[in-house]
Amino acid sequence: MTPSFSGLPVLVATALVAMVLGTVHAYSVFLVPLEVQFGTGRSALSLGYSLALVCLTLVVLAGPRLYARAAPATLMILACGGAATGALLAGWGGSLALLYLGYGVIFGAANGLGYGFGLQLAAQANPGREGLAMGVVTAAYALGAVLAPGVFEAALVRTGFGGAMTVLALALIGAGGVSVLLLRRSGIRFQTGAAPAAGTRNTGLPLLWLGYFGGVLAGLMVIGHAAGIAEAMHPGQAGWMAPAIIALCNLAGSLAGGRLADGTGPRRVLVGLVLLTGVTLAALALGPRGGGVFLALGLVGFAYGGTIAATPAVIAKLYGMGQSAAIYGRVFTAWGAAGLAGPWLAGALYDWRGGYGLALMLASGFALVAALSLAAFKPPDRAP
Repeated sequence: MTPSFSGLPVLVATALVAMVLGTVHAYSVFLVPLEVQFGTGRSALSLGYSLALVCLTLVVLAGPRLYARAAPATLMILACGGAATGALLAGWGGSLALLYLGYGVIFGAANGLGYGFGLQLAAQANPGREGLAMGVVTAAYALGAVLAPGVFEAALVRTGFGGAMTVLALALIGAGGVSVLLLRRSGIRFQTGAAPAAGTRNTGLPLLWLGYFGGVLAGLMVIGHAAGIAEAMHPGQAGWMAPAIIALCNLAGSLAGGRLADGTGPRRVLVGLVLLTGVTLAALALGPRGGGVFLALGLVGFAYGGTIAATPAVIAKLYGMGQSAAIYGRVFTAWGAAGLAGPWLAGALYDWRGGYGLALMLASGFALVAALSLAAFKPPDRAP
């Protein structure tokens, strides 16, 4: 990294792109309108969100092989341009198949490039404060989901799903342009890491993977159906408020999780967050009334945000920044698997039972198993 490099422009650039890409977690706003448009059930529609998360994950996994092959500005152009193209195809394609292709595959893959690369680049630009930098990017990703529901709701009322996707595409182009300018002025290049030091063992990774899988599976089952859960459990309230509330708390959790990872033992942070998810979901399944529904959704959002921010930061601290991208890519496959299974499973259980109670109890169980796995996780031998 060049001596003249300043980490703040890179942090702003990556956070801005992450904010627009984070609108993927406002997908639940589209469920009811798309049910009417395509005449299909929620399990089929949830697959569009799940596909986006899976493609996102595959690109994060392959990312460390790509990040150093092009200038950061070039990668951001590819990420934002590809995501905008996918959004427009999904919005104006007029079929469920093109929704899957445009939103699920193209938008999802471009999302993975922008988010995964931005997360690692921000950490490299801020040595010694990797957790905080990753927390800021993750929080920005959540902020996009906070702001998007109201904007999407207005666009849906006026111009339908196609109009909402056009708004998203324009936001991506704008954010991408600003990001490119900042990255080019910073002069940063992505640095690849050396091979792991002799004697370093990664025997704890399967437990870390399982713990991450269970924790985010529980969170994504709720996030993917936030609007539907709120409407089912608290009729008469504005369903679009639920994704906004859960995303706002996601943002707060992301900042807290990244900060805690800089100075707190990894198992305490991760176990505590996942336990909070499990206990809250069990309480939510029992059917709280009034504002209790939104409070529970907010707690789930906070715990989910903390988990996804703390995990890459913990990996960077324990395994070293040079190996962070590669190891995080492997662990992040758990997020992709959860993204495929969680929202679809919640939709299928809703179609079967006509409610979300069983899905919430199952999600709670996944979270508790995840907490046990993370409690048993041992850091690598090289860690102090």
